[in-house]
Amino acid sequence: MVIKDRVLEVYPDNVSAELIAHTRYITALTPQILGDAAMLAVDPDFHAKLKNGGVMAAGWNFGCNSSREWAPAALYHSGVKLLIARSFARIFYRSAINIGLVIMECPNITEWVKRGDELETDVATGAIRNITAGVSGKGTVLPESLLRIMTAGGLMEVLKAESGKK
Repeated sequence: MVIKDRVLEVYPDNVSAELIAHTRYITALTPQILGDAAMLAVDPDFHAKLKNGGVMAAGWNFGCNSSREWAPAALYHSGVKLLIARSFARIFYRSAINIGLVIMECPNITEWVKRGDELETDVATGAIRNITAGVSGKGTVLPESLLRIMTAGGLMEVLKAESGKK
């Protein structure tokens, strides 16, 4: 899977799951409400920025402090196409894969991308090319079983396909 799009923003280290999908903005657990609530506690302009690009970049420990599945689900339903972080909190990382949010770890991503840069990312190989800046990097490649879950749209989609149900 290759994703080519612009970076909507570069977020700092330690953005917590509570801030990614703050309960102040969630009135029901529907895809629309989760998507609308995404990142508002961190970046009130998030949805306007999302219109200019679907790639997020972030620092260390993105999604920390909670086992709440709302955070990756909110990003998924907001329309984020790809989230590249220096590192993810463990539970956020696995929840993101399980719901089909396309993520990648790249320990130095915040050093060579900025808002508005156009990236071309191959999640199967880890290749990341910053077309705007003319530099390239390499992200961590998921094991094949996890890559399959993530790129299929999540664990439920894989289970439906394997069971023959739609």
